[in-house]
Amino acid sequence: MLEPRIKGAAFGAFLLLGSLLGAESAIGVNWGTVSFHKLKPSAVVDLLKDNKIEKVKLFEAEPDALRALAGSGIQVMVGIPNDLLAILSSSPAASDLWVRQNVSAYVGKDGVDIRYVAVGNEPFLTSYAGQYVNYVVPTLLNLQQSLAKANLAGSVKLVVPCNADAYEANLPSQGAFRPELTDIMTQLVSFLNTNGSPFVVNIYPFLSLYGSSDFPQDYAFFEGTTHPVTDGNNVYTNAFDGNFDTLVAALTKIGYSQMPIVIGEVGWPTDGALNANLSAARAFNQGLINHVLSNRGTPLRPGVPPMDLLKNARNVQYLPSRWCIADPTKDLSSVANHFRLACSEADCTTLNYGGSCNGIGAKGNISYAFNSYYQLRMQNSQSCDFDGIGLVTFLNPSVGECRFLVGVTDTSFAKFRACSNRLIYLVLVLWGLRFLGVY
Repeated sequence: MLEPRIKGAAFGAFLLLGSLLGAESAIGVNWGTVSFHKLKPSAVVDLLKDNKIEKVKLFEAEPDALRALAGSGIQVMVGIPNDLLAILSSSPAASDLWVRQNVSAYVGKDGVDIRYVAVGNEPFLTSYAGQYVNYVVPTLLNLQQSLAKANLAGSVKLVVPCNADAYEANLPSQGAFRPELTDIMTQLVSFLNTNGSPFVVNIYPFLSLYGSSDFPQDYAFFEGTTHPVTDGNNVYTNAFDGNFDTLVAALTKIGYSQMPIVIGEVGWPTDGALNANLSAARAFNQGLINHVLSNRGTPLRPGVPPMDLLKNARNVQYLPSRWCIADPTKDLSSVANHFRLACSEADCTTLNYGGSCNGIGAKGNISYAFNSYYQLRMQNSQSCDFDGIGLVTFLNPSVGECRFLVGVTDTSFAKFRACSNRLIYLVLVLWGLRFLGVY
């Protein structure tokens, strides 16, 4: 019930906008650029400023996003994808080039306030089978030298966002890093400590609930549980605290009991799986907000800095109220390829088992896929053709909780009304943009 073994890869898309924080208290978000309709970078920056967001993480050094952040006053963490770790670990020249192109080129007066570089993203994830493990520390060492050469080592810190499956235990106080990671984690944490960087971890209680039918549902939230975990004098009533303190114990075991910890990502999906819905996401996020504002902290790390709530996006302009569906008068026997095409580009997550549109039947599934593609293509008439099977309708085909979406114009802050769970959280839902804290 401690949720130390999270398999996060499959659900990362639900939570592209988790929480991030540097060494001091502030609100921040992860800015993911993988979406069906990318947000205009300048509009995203305006949205962040409207909500007094002081920190943001980019999963990659996206030039347009970095240019938009210039002069904004927002502190930035720039990410390095895992697939670059091999070359950066083996080539100081490649490391120097990366720093020149993705850090030095943007910092300076009226430039981007880059404070952190995230070296990989969950590189120790169990599902990677050790693919990136041996690259992490050499990459850190090369990048540290590159930052020193660029006179940036004092202002730009290196971190490694880790998944919570890097550590494990039956009780929080027994927390330890996975045996095969003990040596590498000791090296990593020593490096972070020496250079004044925090330990960054992503915690998703939803994945524990999703992965085990025996996991108590109420333990994933913050309203109390009928299945508390008693650990000596400490009692844990939610998975987040149990997970967090498992990490604290693991750090203590390798000699770093006071290591600052940053929550890199946390949140709850709104669709696409059992227990993934808006009400659950609202309950989780509001519960987390209340938990943070309570200043209680966790049993092993009491005391939490206060956080604020956020504003919604302004000036969202929708496309006309029309939808694309499968023509009920046409033979649908040859629709499979069209369905695959639509869902390969558009978001059909809600059709998954447990999703809000999972039970609308085969014809409903086809229509949902067609409409998602049609809205993605800004309601271009040809995008609803599908060899004559598609039909544009002005009657809303939504069924119960299954909402057929309408796109928004290119001039709006958002690019799709609920294009995916991650965009709902950024643009439309108060509960979505998250809060961070160093514990």
